[in-house]
Amino acid sequence: MGADDAAPRPRIEAAGERSIAAERIGVAFTGDVLPAEALSAPEKVAAPPGFSNLPPAVLCLGREEELGRLRRMLTDGQEGTVPRSGAVHGLGGIGKSTLALHYAHRHRGDYTLIWWINAASPDEIETSLTALTRTLVPGWAAAAARAEQLSWAVQWLAWHPGWLLVHDNVEDPDDLSPYTGALHQGHHLATSRRATGWPDGAPALTLGTLAPDDATGLLCRLSLKGTAPTARQQADARALADDLGHFPLAIKQAGAYLAQNRGIKFDAYRRRLGSRLARTAHGIDTERTIARIWNVTLATLRENDPPAVEVLQTAAWLAPDGIPHSLLAPPGADPDDTDDVAEAIGTLAAYSMVTDTGTSVGIHRLVQSVLRSPHHRDDTASPLHPPGRERAEQAVLHHLIPPPGRISPTDSQWDTLTPHLIALAATTPPKHLNALLTAAYGTAAARLHRQGHTARTVPLYESALTAFEQVLGEAHPQTLQCRSNLAAAHHAAGDLERAVALYQTTLTQSEQTLGDTHPSTLISRNNLAATYESAGELERAVALYQTTLTQSEQTLGDTHPSTLISRNNLAATYESAGDLERAVALYQTTLTQSEQTLGDTHPDTLISRNNLAHAYRTAGDLKRAIPLYETTLTQREQTLGDTHPSTLVSRNNLAHAYRSAGDLERAIPLYQTTLTQSEQTLGDTHPDTLVSRNNLAQAYRTAGDLKRAVRLLETTLAQRERVLGDAHPHARISRDNLADARRAAGEVQPGSTGT
Repeated sequence: MGADDAAPRPRIEAAGERSIAAERIGVAFTGDVLPAEALSAPEKVAAPPGFSNLPPAVLCLGREEELGRLRRMLTDGQEGTVPRSGAVHGLGGIGKSTLALHYAHRHRGDYTLIWWINAASPDEIETSLTALTRTLVPGWAAAAARAEQLSWAVQWLAWHPGWLLVHDNVEDPDDLSPYTGALHQGHHLATSRRATGWPDGAPALTLGTLAPDDATGLLCRLSLKGTAPTARQQADARALADDLGHFPLAIKQAGAYLAQNRGIKFDAYRRRLGSRLARTAHGIDTERTIARIWNVTLATLRENDPPAVEVLQTAAWLAPDGIPHSLLAPPGADPDDTDDVAEAIGTLAAYSMVTDTGTSVGIHRLVQSVLRSPHHRDDTASPLHPPGRERAEQAVLHHLIPPPGRISPTDSQWDTLTPHLIALAATTPPKHLNALLTAAYGTAAARLHRQGHTARTVPLYESALTAFEQVLGEAHPQTLQCRSNLAAAHHAAGDLERAVALYQTTLTQSEQTLGDTHPSTLISRNNLAATYESAGELERAVALYQTTLTQSEQTLGDTHPSTLISRNNLAATYESAGDLERAVALYQTTLTQSEQTLGDTHPDTLISRNNLAHAYRTAGDLKRAIPLYETTLTQREQTLGDTHPSTLVSRNNLAHAYRSAGDLERAIPLYQTTLTQSEQTLGDTHPDTLVSRNNLAQAYRTAGDLKRAVRLLETTLAQRERVLGDAHPHARISRDNLADARRAAGEVQPGSTGT
């Protein structure tokens, strides 16, 4: 029998709040997530024929062989057979997205739905999927939270066959695992610079530069706008294409420039590029090529359309996809007057510097990289600081901090702007300070944490920490709190080594500046102990918890709420170490003191009651565990509500106790109910939902339903490896459980590890 996940543990966070490492619930792709009678139920909603959100088709020459290989790769050699996942990889600017878009348009009639997903980060993937929900069920989605919208889209894809998802610009293949591992009714096509690491060993097509004839033909088509080239033009175009290394993005941008400036010939453009472009051992130096082409285009735009240059430089510092037109307006401009911005964007699109959907803009990542980098006006001039950064910051802050009389940003607007905040945080120049932006990073990080995406807050906290260290000093209380939050983000991402190092630094500085028994120092010691426990270093965790408890008793008193939490945490670590006798005794003491000091239904008392019940269950004393779980659930439903996260914890734990007692008739429906409620409340990939998904799978396995168990465990493992990291203890639990279930189902082949 595979392992189950641990019971909830209360922790003291950096800000002094208490939280539960809760066992919550997620989506099971079994078809019974929403009521059948609901008009918005995913299984009841059909997409119109040929439905898609594809950008317009673009010119794609010389890729017929690659298109054929891509089709065979996805269909396994036979039209309409085994659904597959595949990837197109290569250098930035090599034409991966163009090839994928051309494939999607060519085979539009072969799919029931095609959905283009900006996949550079988990947040952007979720944003693209929620857009599917808002498009198919706009009325329902208008009143639904982001997590509910995401879950609806995933459920719809689980129910309906024959679709194609294009995951564009994937930075980390593991980001796709929750979707490729759970959604098997269609095709997944990814584009990425990554050649390896694709989920389930998906094949990858390597894309190279264009053939010389194709590069020349594409350049002529773009620059001459369909007019047949003369022999001289053909020869000059070939020479220019050779200089550009037959690199698709360079060809595209050069062709767009020549099309906009018909008086400039191919040879004159070559002269404007300056000395022959540098080469590397692997071909053309792509960034230098784009930089030279960009300099030629920029010089013309500076002279003819300065506002377009400002828009381009602003876009360089934001997320590469989904930049609202309003974010690109000049500072102080009327947000309702977008004509000037639209004209500037139109000019940039004509020069192939951006893509425009009509409401938002995308910019190629390689162009962004060049625009962000210090550059030279010529080969001898001093480097200039990249412009646009300040305008990008002002634009984001203008939307987040509206002037008097304007409505504050909604949750949906925060969701839209968060990727741009992350982009700004990840590219903060050295010694660059912006107090308002730092505050916005903190707010965005807090929202991501509440949504269960703590691991994605790392760049936000890193930038904020740098600012606090520069302004306030390394040991200021705000700096210490920010460093602790960054440690928590690394902990959530499964990077326990970094988390431990940051917590150790925080604790040392807290002891030196605040004193050994200051409440914040006790919090730091508690957090470091919790990380040691997660890393399996139980002896170090116990020692720290014991010290924290002793100091809390001496400083705060025996029944202070923080002392009770310290006592509870020490008991939990004893339990993890297998010392149930000491754990139970300490839990009993904590519960009695909580009831006397805080009251019978105080949230902390309910935590203590839950944890004592868990210890009884671990000890095999189900007669004492089940009544305690039932009492805790009833009290949480009455005091916190039916779908409060802590109520979901209790419901899950009671189901687990029923299962331990062999009462699957009560356990499985309770798991399923909790799964549905948690999916709607917390979202499909919230780290805490993964615990209950694992536990439901284990219940299915106990009941002999191995097919459903394996499917759920596959999804759980993929999501845990992405959210928590493949070395996290819960990821190891999922890996072991999946291997065990596959062996029971007879799926493991000789030599396989089962993972």
